[in-house]
Amino acid sequence: MKNWHHYIIGNTATVKDAMKQLDQLGLVNGVLFITDENGCLLGSITDGDIRRGLLKNVNVDDVLVAAGHFPCKYLHTFDPSAREIKELRNKNIRFIPVVDEEMNIKGVLDLEHIKKMIPVEAILMAGGKGQRLMPLTEHTPKPLLKVGPKPIIEHNIDRLIGCGVENIYLSVNYLGHQIRDYFGDGTNKGVTISYIEENFPMGTIGSVKRVSQYNQEHLLIMNSDILTNIDFHEFYNDFIEQGADMSVAAISYNVDIPYAVMETNDQNRITSLKEKPRYTYYSNAGIYLIKTEMLSYVPHDTFFNVTDLIEDLIAKGKKLITFPILGYWLDIGRMDDFKKAQEDIKHLNL
Repeated sequence: MKNWHHYIIGNTATVKDAMKQLDQLGLVNGVLFITDENGCLLGSITDGDIRRGLLKNVNVDDVLVAAGHFPCKYLHTFDPSAREIKELRNKNIRFIPVVDEEMNIKGVLDLEHIKKMIPVEAILMAGGKGQRLMPLTEHTPKPLLKVGPKPIIEHNIDRLIGCGVENIYLSVNYLGHQIRDYFGDGTNKGVTISYIEENFPMGTIGSVKRVSQYNQEHLLIMNSDILTNIDFHEFYNDFIEQGADMSVAAISYNVDIPYAVMETNDQNRITSLKEKPRYTYYSNAGIYLIKTEMLSYVPHDTFFNVTDLIEDLIAKGKKLITFPILGYWLDIGRMDDFKKAQEDIKHLNL
């Protein structure tokens, strides 16, 4: 925050001084951070602290120690992890000071506007021909077909940007020049957009090896023709917490059997009976988080599907997990899907 000094108040100030300064900030649930004469963080004071203090007969001419909150939360970095941000937000903390080892305040972060939240780079696979959506895709690549006010792929790019992803690759082939012309280098969106050229079909993950070096330890890969409100924060947090090598987002698929189902043993002896059971299976949703080091198992410049990689990693004893998508997900592969997306987008907060 450029104006972070406006959120600092000295410990010799009075409660009345704090009330005036909070009023000048013009924020609901504003906060000031209390420092000593050397700029060291001591605590904080909010509108709520002042109200509670006045109810306890604190005088407006009293110094802040009478009503402030000591100590208060703080960070030692301007680049907090996604987990730290989530924990602070869960405690309804919006503003938080950043201090050095001597507790000197170096700045204040506004968690509503902090940009970098998920430390990943992203690749969106956008090279398919969209044969099942002909004639719509005869002169327009499927990722650029509009769903609501903007193209399918732009919904995904904007959501990734909203999660703080700053470096995005688009893997293109069919009519790829149109995608290049539309997004350019990402300057208009405040991020870096680069392009991976698939001059021949490379499968659902083969093109990732055309990037010589990634700058992050983790990579998010997704199909560009998916419409979803997946919680990328939860996806990433779950991936990190479980120490996985790869996480595959999944959608549930229920199968209802309209009859009683018998379970039998090897001698055809009935061991149990289930009346009209429902079975739940999880299907690949086309969204993945993976350690970049796992890409060493992807061969160079050849057709290679993500299912091939998954099988190889399982065979090598790597830790693969699933992340069930609890929200909305739609693979826009057929004309019926495209029509459904046009209706659904009216009610989705994307």
